[in-house]
Amino acid sequence: MRKQTIQYTSSLDALVAVAKRLSVYENQQKMDSEDFFYQYNQGALPDDVLFIEWANDYRHYLVLRQEIEQRLNYAA
Repeated sequence: MRKQTIQYTSSLDALVAVAKRLSVYENQQKMDSEDFFYQYNQGALPDDVLFIEWANDYRHYLVLRQEIEQRLNYAA
């Protein structure tokens, strides 16, 4: 299966898109992403495709959020 690459015009657009994907995972698995990520990093969850993609999306979310927060702090 080939991954689709999507380019966003802003970090905020990318953050919204990733947050929507995280919401889908959370609803499917009945667990919020922060709790999932902690458990996943502790090795309490298997390395199946769904969890790998969820973890990658959550990492991406954290990076984007930090980038936006830094820009907001710089602008203030």
